[in-house]
Amino acid sequence: MSELADEEHPVGAGGVGKGGVRAEAARPAPARGRAGLAVLLGALGVVYGDIGTSPLYAMRTVFSIDNGAVRPTTGDVYGVISLIFWTITLIVSIKYVIFILRADNDGEGGVMALAALARKALSGGTARRAAALLTVGVLGAALFYGDSVITPAISVLSAIEGLEVTSPTLAEFILPLAATVLTVLFAGQRWGTGRVGAVFGPVMLLWFACLGLAGAAEVIRHPRILAGLSPSYAALFVVDHPVIAFAAMGAAVLAITGAEALYADMGHFGPAPIRRAWFGIVFPALTLNYLGQGALIVGSPDSRANPFFLLLPVWARLPMVVLATAATVIASQAVISGAYSMSREAMRLGFLPHLRIRQTSSREYGQIYLPGVNWALFVAVLVVVFAFQSSTRLATAYGVAVTGTFLITTTLFLVVAHQRWHWTAWRVTLFAVVFGSVEATFFAANLTKVTHGGWLTLLIAAAVFTAMVTWRRGREIVTARRIEKEGPLPDFLDGLHSANIPRVPGVAVFPHPNKETTPLALRANVAYNHVRHQTIVIISGRTANVPHIPWEERLTIDDLGDPHDGIIHIGAVFGFQDPTDFPAVLRRAAGHPRAEGLVLDQVSYFVSKVTLRLTDRPGMAKWRKRLFIALAHNAASQAEFLHLPEEHTVVLSAEVPV
Repeated sequence: MSELADEEHPVGAGGVGKGGVRAEAARPAPARGRAGLAVLLGALGVVYGDIGTSPLYAMRTVFSIDNGAVRPTTGDVYGVISLIFWTITLIVSIKYVIFILRADNDGEGGVMALAALARKALSGGTARRAAALLTVGVLGAALFYGDSVITPAISVLSAIEGLEVTSPTLAEFILPLAATVLTVLFAGQRWGTGRVGAVFGPVMLLWFACLGLAGAAEVIRHPRILAGLSPSYAALFVVDHPVIAFAAMGAAVLAITGAEALYADMGHFGPAPIRRAWFGIVFPALTLNYLGQGALIVGSPDSRANPFFLLLPVWARLPMVVLATAATVIASQAVISGAYSMSREAMRLGFLPHLRIRQTSSREYGQIYLPGVNWALFVAVLVVVFAFQSSTRLATAYGVAVTGTFLITTTLFLVVAHQRWHWTAWRVTLFAVVFGSVEATFFAANLTKVTHGGWLTLLIAAAVFTAMVTWRRGREIVTARRIEKEGPLPDFLDGLHSANIPRVPGVAVFPHPNKETTPLALRANVAYNHVRHQTIVIISGRTANVPHIPWEERLTIDDLGDPHDGIIHIGAVFGFQDPTDFPAVLRRAAGHPRAEGLVLDQVSYFVSKVTLRLTDRPGMAKWRKRLFIALAHNAASQAEFLHLPEEHTVVLSAEVPV
């Protein structure tokens, strides 16, 4: 459990020293304001894969609820079209694209980044309120993990199910083919998205073009379907069939799955290209396709079994299955990459242990691979595929996580808008009523599906949430008990000076969370070897609630009261998306007047490894302690997390009770 020995503690924006921090110069800047074709294609390929594949299953799911409660009549079809169109307009076009994209945390988005921003906005409030906001963000992250399991399963299944439309005899191959595609998808994660990222955008551009053309052709044949864009049909649908409409809302929300990706991926492209891609390509293509599916169902009621593929001419269905499979792989890739990023942010903020992270690109810091997260997702996705066996059954499990995340994002956004942007009470209330009430209705509609599969995402979210808050609480307990063993650093240094312990050449670096207590590895080295190095460096790494911090604002160097004893402390503040690279910290500190004697070719790293011992001491329930210890056993080593060179690292152990 090495990472607990030198755990980094999150700090608020006040610990940075400036209200706004910019991305470090070494990183490529987000493509803000650039509306070139390459940027738009990149946004199409990464941001819109999930919501872009919703037409595969959204309409079919609506007309399959309760064994056909929604009928293929003109009134019901127009009502469903109106409901879907205005849901997309309100939640995606207005809420996310116009409002939520404004709430960037140093250019980054996502529910955890928003939670950190909300907590920073409440810097003058109570610690309990700030902690509650961060906990809400953790709940949103937990729901996102549920989405990360469902999205690959339902997307790939719905695409390959097009084979059954082409030829019913191919139905038996759907599950094996879906499992094969998913296996290849997850196995290929280790190579990173860089090699295939260049084709994502063009493929999705072709996909949206096909969506729009297929829908437009049917709309031209039946132009009266355009009346379904009127909100009056949604209102009449709800008034005439309130119970059925309520159930239909639980399925219609599938049309906006992936909306959270607009915000989560903002740091890659900036808001401007995302907005242009949405209003210029994605929104029109989705609208035309849903209108086309609606027109087809009115004219041919039997087509409601799979209106997406039946919308196409016979010759185009098999090629569309291939294109749809490619599109769903891209959609799955986007949500898997999102799970990696979410996991790294959770680690930075102290809600997950340090898992092994592999950088898959030498230029793009955002392209990472987490083997543990990858294979856990893969197993969960395969279990879901074989348990539900069809996208229609799986759709019942989908909406709870999506709508729950929407509500959490709205709640956190309102805190930011009121506290940071100083929105008046009436504006906050209006936003909450318009969007919060709609999302609460969708959430309630999806809760009715809990017994029919919705329990799955709730179970995943509950498991992830429990693990995250248990790790956070366990880390606090162990840190407090470790500090008891460490003792004050000034007292230790006084004893070290008075004991006249002999010096040996070289630089000894001790990662440690603060400069108030003594690194256990330093105590052990002096106690057992009876020597000290010529230069001793204590490095404290801390994580701020902003994504990136430039080097000129990152380091502080302290001689600890004696500039001549060869003992210094380096404090480094990292953004939660910056690499925690301690050798890089040393290279940046070398040459500083207070870092005299820091010779980089004579450095050895001494890491304190904490071994956890289960006890009956209060603090957490015993089952949570066992979970905490299990999580610790699966954590990456502290040396790996801090990028320490293995050949120059010494690990010294100490036991801490839990």
